[in-house]
Amino acid sequence: MIRPNDLPATIPVFPLPGALLLPRARLPLHIFEPRYLQMIDDTLKTEHRMIGMVQPRAQPGKDGRTLQSIGCAGRITQLSETEDRRYMITLAGISRYRITREVTGFLPYVSADVSWDGFERDLGKPELDTGFDRPAFLDLLHRYFESQDLSTDWDSLKDADEELLLNSLSMLCPFDTEEKQALLEAPSLTTRRETVVTLMEFALRGGSGDEVVQ
Repeated sequence: MIRPNDLPATIPVFPLPGALLLPRARLPLHIFEPRYLQMIDDTLKTEHRMIGMVQPRAQPGKDGRTLQSIGCAGRITQLSETEDRRYMITLAGISRYRITREVTGFLPYVSADVSWDGFERDLGKPELDTGFDRPAFLDLLHRYFESQDLSTDWDSLKDADEELLLNSLSMLCPFDTEEKQALLEAPSLTTRRETVVTLMEFALRGGSGDEVVQ
């Protein structure tokens, strides 16, 4: 169990469009660029073994930053190496963070000074969504998956707890980068579920204001 005082003040950051990590979720990654291979090697030497996933900005902000201000840090929990020295890793989501300063130097990758304030709930127990209507949600999800030509194990979805279900869908569904950033920044599981529902309904309308396809 990680406590707030255990969280580092500076972490390496991995800007990867569309790759969303959420607290208490797991994200598999294939690492092959030399700079990020070095980032993994350096991170494994630390006590915390944490990397900050973050979305690049579509355009630099007014402050000139090229990264979104909020990301999610994960701890390397699994690693395997291929014969041609590529890494297959798994990050376990720990907590969201806010970038206070991007740190550049002699290393080929970017690090950032970060603040964990405001995300204390990420270190606690799984969240509950008291308004979650599973049958209605799964019905919408089924129609959305059909429209996107996606498949899944529906029996496992019927039994998955709501946080695991909603966070996994937030990470895996083909939402665009800005939409995934909105899901990351959702202040509660209920808000994240409402956002997922809105995005699926919008996709079923074909991106128009028409009624949801039945």
